[in-house]
Amino acid sequence: MQNNEPGWERQLLGKLAEASLKEQRRARRWGIFFKLLTFAYIGAFFYFSSTVSLTPVSSVSPHTAVVDLQGVIAAEERASADRLITALRNAFENEHSKAVILRANSPGGSPVQAGYVYDEIKRLREKYPAKKLYAVISDICASGCYYIAAAADEIYADKASIVGSIGVRMDNFGFVEAIKKLGIERRTLTAGKNKALMDPFLPVDQTAKHHLETMLEAIHRQFIDAVKAGRGQRLHSDTEGLFSGLIWTGAQSVDIGLVDGLGSTSYVAREIVGEETLVDYTLQDDILERFADKLGASMAKSMATLGMAGWQAPALH
Repeated sequence: MQNNEPGWERQLLGKLAEASLKEQRRARRWGIFFKLLTFAYIGAFFYFSSTVSLTPVSSVSPHTAVVDLQGVIAAEERASADRLITALRNAFENEHSKAVILRANSPGGSPVQAGYVYDEIKRLREKYPAKKLYAVISDICASGCYYIAAAADEIYADKASIVGSIGVRMDNFGFVEAIKKLGIERRTLTAGKNKALMDPFLPVDQTAKHHLETMLEAIHRQFIDAVKAGRGQRLHSDTEGLFSGLIWTGAQSVDIGLVDGLGSTSYVAREIVGEETLVDYTLQDDILERFADKLGASMAKSMATLGMAGWQAPALH
């Protein structure tokens, strides 16, 4: 547009007005978008809030207390010793709870965390001798999970439940030949002869391997002693492979003394305890944490759909 063209001022004002109108429309669209996003967030917040169990754990009427042991047993997981012990204490301390059911569904985890819970169950049973604790297995109760269950007064399972795996493992990998073929040079520096214990980029040191095997044997012995102490004469200790890490079905476990009988949580509450009203004492996550976890899981799932997706400490798995 030239300044000497007739009516150029009017054309310039028209262009400016048109640009301003487009900017207003763009700002309005973004405003609507963010308002909808805010409403969606608020709606999701209330949705997840509504899914939280509102059953009062301070119930003043007779009931059977339930504590869930779900997932991997580890310090930062939902099946951590701190969370389980707190829930169990609350369940035992309530004078209206007639018994406590530990609803178990876990492949195992940390021997330390499992040991903490085992010891606390023993302490609570001694402190409240009239209140029994029953472990009820759903899909699986293996290794560290069974370590904990062994502290219960009685254990029940489904006939198809997976039970056992009384053993200890430590995982490691070896990349010696791989780094040779790739021409990779290892440059790990240590102060201390065994600081790089079982380095995956070096051949296995037999002395270090023997040391670790001895350590695992000691942990395994602790596990075996805990199971024997918890199950007592009910355990058929002469069963072949009982402490070798083998697993059995719930029905087989009854025959070898790992389990006392077959039954669900409702069955134990109704037929064994005599109080079928269940109150869940399991510690619940904060509502915002639950929302963040579900949001994070959804994002991770979406990223995996789009294709964006050393050795470990001893574990009872």
